[in-house]
Amino acid sequence: MAEETKIGIDYAMEAASGPHFSGLRLDHLRSSSSSSSIPLSHASKQPFIIGVCGGTASGKTTVCDMIIQQLHDHRVVLVNQDSFYRGLTQEESKHVSEYNFDHPDAFDTEELLECVEKLKLGQSVHVPIYDFKIHRKSADSFRQYAKFVKPAFDDFILPSKKYADVIIPRGGDNHVAIDLIVQHIRTKLGQHELCKIYPNVYVIQSTFQIRGMHTLIRDQEISTNDFVFYSDRLIRLVVEHGLGHLPFTEKQVVTPTGSVYTGVDFCKKLCGVSIVRSGESMENAMRACCKGIKIGKILIHRDGDNGKQLIYEKLPKDISERHVLLLDPVLATGNSANQAIELLIQKGVPESHIIFLNLISAPEGIHCVSKRFPTLKIVTSEIDVALNEEFRVIPGMGEFGDRYFGTDD
Repeated sequence: MAEETKIGIDYAMEAASGPHFSGLRLDHLRSSSSSSSIPLSHASKQPFIIGVCGGTASGKTTVCDMIIQQLHDHRVVLVNQDSFYRGLTQEESKHVSEYNFDHPDAFDTEELLECVEKLKLGQSVHVPIYDFKIHRKSADSFRQYAKFVKPAFDDFILPSKKYADVIIPRGGDNHVAIDLIVQHIRTKLGQHELCKIYPNVYVIQSTFQIRGMHTLIRDQEISTNDFVFYSDRLIRLVVEHGLGHLPFTEKQVVTPTGSVYTGVDFCKKLCGVSIVRSGESMENAMRACCKGIKIGKILIHRDGDNGKQLIYEKLPKDISERHVLLLDPVLATGNSANQAIELLIQKGVPESHIIFLNLISAPEGIHCVSKRFPTLKIVTSEIDVALNEEFRVIPGMGEFGDRYFGTDD
């Protein structure tokens, strides 16, 4: 009976790869000033774990070895369950041919879990070396298969098949599946650590065009006209990417050639909400992408030094029935964003129906927003290094609203 190797991957295969993070140095980040309980220093140590499951001789080790060889990256390591066989007692050693090496009880699960936990914390571990010469299996392979291997597969491996994210028939012979997994891991290795912690944070794929535009708008010497021009181009890209996360329905149309084309229909109930004032710079791109879209506004103003926030809002009456694209070009501390998101939720908008669009994000702001609203999506074009002592994004681009509307004296 042919067995299958199964790969359990934390998230579905993403198409995007190679995002750019402006001058990112996670080791230089200081602790976030937000209420997030995840320290930034620990975020850089979060590993991406892939569980590989399959019956005896199904090709698990072969698949893993092929993946590691193709990646050729020292950050990718294999922790083999065979290293965690439980030591046999003297009585078990005498009757080793009757010992079931395929049963979960044959492994020291506690030691394996302890090893994985240490690796997740970025700590070094000692992986034991199992002596197959001492604890060898019976030479009667057919008897072993009928008595131990096949029942273990039926009882423990086959029922877990429904939990697999990727199933690889033919094991190491399936080069297409292995190539796809290699591409996925390369994507993960290129992702910002925050994208691994918060799966609803998306950084648009970087190109030289995008980096070039960021270089221009971050330059303090750029003219207002050029700043607006290149900011609009970047905003349009972010808006288009954000629209790609909206739900859709399948739709068929007849082309001028008389053929039937099966495509998708855009989400109809949609609304843009800008956080005044810099968020208003993103409204033109929103209108250009979504004909006739309704746009609301939220003003969040700090009242003196006492920290109170006064909120003004002008939103569509049926906003609770709509998906909302929240607009603010810079995510810094995340405090204003949280106030705006809380207001939308109070108005009846489901948290999962909100997509927060911005050009740049500070890690502290991502922590603050994503920790509080885990099902909300954040779409940004770059993640910057950190906030400075004045809570300004570094390297950042200054006061975006003033630069965009020409009021930066």
